[in-house]
Amino acid sequence: MVPLMHRFATSDIESLIKNVISQRDLVLTQAALEAMTTNETLWFRDNYPFEILRSTILPQLAQKQDRLRVWSAASSTGQEAYSIAMTIAEFSKVNRGAFNRGIEIIGTDLSTAVIKTASEGTYETLSLNRGLNDDIKRRYFTLNSDQSMTINADIRKWVSFRHFNLTSSFAPLGKFDIVFCRNVLIYFDAERKTVVLQDISACLQSEGTLLLGASESLGGASNKFKMVTQPTGLYYRKI
Repeated sequence: MVPLMHRFATSDIESLIKNVISQRDLVLTQAALEAMTTNETLWFRDNYPFEILRSTILPQLAQKQDRLRVWSAASSTGQEAYSIAMTIAEFSKVNRGAFNRGIEIIGTDLSTAVIKTASEGTYETLSLNRGLNDDIKRRYFTLNSDQSMTINADIRKWVSFRHFNLTSSFAPLGKFDIVFCRNVLIYFDAERKTVVLQDISACLQSEGTLLLGASESLGGASNKFKMVTQPTGLYYRKI
């Protein structure tokens, strides 16, 4: 919080907190949110959700007559959303005609700074080495003169990013076939977590799929989903 105190010429931490809570200064409020947001992420994080997506969920949805819609909630700098897109691309290569009505992946985050990075789709070497092998880089990225790499257009066309607070109304997002809400519910209290999961259930299509983080559970929303176990991990199906 000290950098925020200097930036907004606030003499003490109590005054800063009061100003943030009052939301009179929206620039300050957003800056505080940016400072408090954890943006730890990597490509194909934990691996098993993407294996379940490839081996189980996508085959079940392959004959879908409408556009395939996937939501990456708390998408940070975009690695999860693009990992989903690359998994779908790999599946589509060996399942011609799948999802021919279109694919839409929406990534959302509370931080406008990470949304900007995600939308640009360009990553430095350190980020690229966190979960990507050379083969994936060659197939889905373009090397830039400064050694950074940019996601190819054929993947980026499926993915868009927007600012979104999980405590807001989900209605503007529409309906989804799959929701990745991983490693974010741990930051909510039990009551808010239950409300978020209930809202996710409402925005999922019939028998839609939810993937949570490895250490997360349904808590008070267990009546909204059925747990499905796989050799590699588990996911949840809307009841």
